[in-house]
Amino acid sequence: MRVVQAKEFGGPEVLTVTEAPDPVAGPGEVVVKVAAADVMFLDTTLRSGWAVNYFPVEPPFVPGGAVAGTVESVGPDVDTAWIGKRVATPTAASGIGGGLPIGGYAERAAAKVATLAPIPDGLSFEQAVAVAHDGRTALAVIDRAGIEPGQTVLVTAAGGGLGTLFVQLARAAGARVVAAARGAAKLELAQRLGAHEVVDYSQSDWAERVRELTGGVQVVLDGAGGEIGRQALSAMAPGGLLIAYGNSAGGFAAVDAESAAAQGITVVPLFEIATPDTDWLALQIRAQEEAAAGRLEVVIGQSFPLEEAAAAHAAIGDRTALGRTILTV
Repeated sequence: MRVVQAKEFGGPEVLTVTEAPDPVAGPGEVVVKVAAADVMFLDTTLRSGWAVNYFPVEPPFVPGGAVAGTVESVGPDVDTAWIGKRVATPTAASGIGGGLPIGGYAERAAAKVATLAPIPDGLSFEQAVAVAHDGRTALAVIDRAGIEPGQTVLVTAAGGGLGTLFVQLARAAGARVVAAARGAAKLELAQRLGAHEVVDYSQSDWAERVRELTGGVQVVLDGAGGEIGRQALSAMAPGGLLIAYGNSAGGFAAVDAESAAAQGITVVPLFEIATPDTDWLALQIRAQEEAAAGRLEVVIGQSFPLEEAAAAHAAIGDRTALGRTILTV
């Protein structure tokens, strides 16, 4: 079968299409004939070698932590009724709080039967894999945030896969939504999805602008991290909640814990939400159902064939990608 391998750590050019043996389903596993694979920002950091302290991979490896497709074969202890079913799933190697997000950029991928989410009618493979990671994470964060009608919510990295979902979910919860992103295309997208105000955080005074617009936000959903996440703190009202779930700007939010505590602001990192008790499969199925019912728009800004995985990584790396990036097989 064809796979995309990172032959070494480096830029997108290290991704190479090559041949590899088909996977064989072991106990508790299935083999999925892949129709679409998720491309995450994490994949680009893994490829570059930046994330090796968190995910100990060594080249060559096949990136990709989630796939959608049709179950082609099952392990010796798995119900054969799964064969032929359309599913979205993390790869067998992947796992929150453990595991490696690898194995997805391939024509076939192994997966655990315990992580299979049957794809509902009306939802495409591409849409299903786009919420395999983002949908479940978005719902877990929103559930933790407990947004109430009338609150003001700031979403950073609002033009990305998770950000586009947060804009919609916060709006549906009755919040006034302020979307922060970089560039006109992302801001226009956030506005179309329901943001009441948009702010470009490439401007040095963006956080001050948010505070002028709102008088201080009650909830921040921070997918940018780094300095942007730190600046978002200054746009908050006392007693607010900041959930730091992303690091697209380079590391998680550099929040001054003492400053936050002095204002009564609660800071919740993603690892406090991603606990062993979280039912990720239920959240993924719920996200799929919301998308299939038309209550949640899945924004796939760009898709590439498997052999153009390097171009997919380049689009994410140069910050031109909108919504989710997908590989089709």
